Amino acid sequence: MILYNMSDILKLTSERLTLRPITLGDSNEIFYYRSDSETNKYQGWIPQRIEEVIEFIQNKVSPIIDKNGTWYQLVITLNQNGKIIGDVGLHFFDNENKQVELGCTLSKDYQGKGYATEAITNVLDYLFNTLEKHRIIASIDPRNKNSIRLFQRLKFRKEAHFKESILIKNKWMDDVIYAILRCEWSVKS
Repeated sequence: MILYNMSDILKLTSERLTLRPITLGDSNEIFYYRSDSETNKYQGWIPQRIEEVIEFIQNKVSPIIDKNGTWYQLVITLNQNGKIIGDVGLHFFDNENKQVELGCTLSKDYQGKGYATEAITNVLDYLFNTLEKHRIIASIDPRNKNSIRLFQRLKFRKEAHFKESILIKNKWMDDVIYAILRCEWSVKS
């Protein structure tokens, strides 16, 4: 992993990908894959209009990384052409600022090619080794077998299964929590 942090612009790069902060200029590309209701059927947010993406970027995403109580959003881009293929959300939720919730969305056009694993590995390295976080969690719909396999491959362990604990589109859904500790990641990487 190569990390650049110049002028408060965070960039995480790997062999095939660069992750960088989301911008308003990314709205159309994000709308393309986020509005696909079949691909994102396990997600709580599926925008119906481009204006929803713009509002999300303007009002829901923190411009500052590592700020307690906020979400920070990175887009996943291909190094070869800069195309946005997905995003990673980081929720800094712990009052002691040592835990982070992580979520990932990838365009259906790029799934099954190892991009999510590469992107999340990059983010985990940054969270554990640069920001020195203690614990990272992922909240996953238990029907989303591909996401569960992804996080298991990254050595996350299942910690909980909450029955009908999240209300999405007026329907109560189950939620499973996977997590990994910094000491466990050190062994892996």
